[in-house]
Amino acid sequence: MKMTIEIPGVLTTVQDEGRYGYMEYGVRTGGAMDQDSFHAANRIVGNEENAAELEMTLMGITAVFDGDGVIALTGADMKAQLDGVPVERYAAVRVRSGQRLSMRMAGSGCRAYLAVSGGIAVPKVMGSSSTDVKCRLGGLEGRALQAGDVLETGSTGGSTEEKTGKALSVRPEKYGHSAHVRVVEGPQADWFSEEAREKFFHEIYHVSAESDRMGMRLDGAPVESLHGMDIVSDGIAFGSIQITKSGMPIVMMADHQTTGGYAKIGTVCSFDLPKLAQLRPGDTVQFERVSVEEAQALYLHPQERKRTKPLALAIGNGGGEETTSRRHRFQKYNYYYRHGDLR
Repeated sequence: MKMTIEIPGVLTTVQDEGRYGYMEYGVRTGGAMDQDSFHAANRIVGNEENAAELEMTLMGITAVFDGDGVIALTGADMKAQLDGVPVERYAAVRVRSGQRLSMRMAGSGCRAYLAVSGGIAVPKVMGSSSTDVKCRLGGLEGRALQAGDVLETGSTGGSTEEKTGKALSVRPEKYGHSAHVRVVEGPQADWFSEEAREKFFHEIYHVSAESDRMGMRLDGAPVESLHGMDIVSDGIAFGSIQITKSGMPIVMMADHQTTGGYAKIGTVCSFDLPKLAQLRPGDTVQFERVSVEEAQALYLHPQERKRTKPLALAIGNGGGEETTSRRHRFQKYNYYYRHGDLR
């Protein structure tokens, strides 16, 4: 199947999980900003977990299909229609040759994901299909999509429903204009007084219009440092919160640089990063301080994320297959973090 792009949207790029193994050489990871929505779309259409998709920011695409296949739309609600008929989000939708998918501005959320059965077929660069626009790596010629682009898909294996005989039940996400996210302090938390840290964790920040895939700039009360903001540059992770010389926080996002020279007051927990990815300029965010142990328990037990503290579950108790999968992924994250390349 092929897709011909008629209207590319504001910023539409090909993305997968990211480009791992090259941060020591200065090559950033990139990948989908909202990994939860990205993975949900691939699961629905029956793709492998890391199959390339389209990430659309604020406004979706209009495209015509050449060939039959299955698609899924997740993330922000961009009021998609297929030949004028509304398309259900978080569901497998069969498309026929000649049909037109049209999308509009996001009614809620910021980024939507389009998975096509077989995945988007583009050459891999350093093992990844992700587009790094600033470095012109990956995706389609290292750039955002343009009108007239033609995208091909890989071999199709059928949707999850076709493979299993049952539809995959995924509840559509709903997005507001605020987010509450958990943060682990460090690695330069001691550069800020306890009073300054308390102020940071009680402040409500607004998302700046200058935010992008590299970093989410926030406006609000400045955070004061005991020793200034400049440090000897060290590693940056997706979710690192740098405090600039003005005292304003920047949350480093998917296209973050590999090292940075501003003090980092904390790191957003990985499971809350999708919330940030769906915020728009003017939306608000408030941070909550959690311990490493609490963050681990929250990661392993998703049901705990909606509970109030103290946590009802301890690390390693119960959880079944889903918990085992998350524990294995956590162990992988921990290994690569210690060895200098967080996956």
